[in-house]
Amino acid sequence: MMGVGKSTIGKLLAKKLNYNFIDVDKLVEINEGTSINLIFKNKGESYFRKIEYDITLSQLKKNNSVISLGGGAFLNNTLRKNAKNLSTSFWLDVPLEELVKRLKKNKQRPLLQKKNLIETIKKIYFERKKFYNEADFRIKCNVLKKDEIVSKILNIYERSRNKI
Repeated sequence: MMGVGKSTIGKLLAKKLNYNFIDVDKLVEINEGTSINLIFKNKGESYFRKIEYDITLSQLKKNNSVISLGGGAFLNNTLRKNAKNLSTSFWLDVPLEELVKRLKKNKQRPLLQKKNLIETIKKIYFERKKFYNEADFRIKCNVLKKDEIVSKILNIYERSRNKI
């Protein structure tokens, strides 16, 4: 979900693992030479999702990487299956109240350009929750600090790799 800290946590995690950090949203912007906001505005969401799909699929095939998917990428059945088959997936779950607080200030989210921000965030969260639940692991981030989230992911990741 947008606003949960995927990029922040991903960068910290990649550093701890000595892996590459890949932010799919940033790659989309670099590829298109413009912001996601302007991609949505000028070319539409379906165009963005196609670019996001292509970039995500290619990035999931890379080894030794921590990948921050776009908030909507996991909704795509093919991307979700590939993420589950090629990697270990984590859902960073942040309570709605905290999401609203974080996202209120952000004007760069194209899906939040509607009038009633709180209702829009709730709608997006509840539509996506069933897909996010398919991640390999769920991290409830409501009371954890950044370093605690990273430690928790590291512990789970190391345990899951040792089972193979």
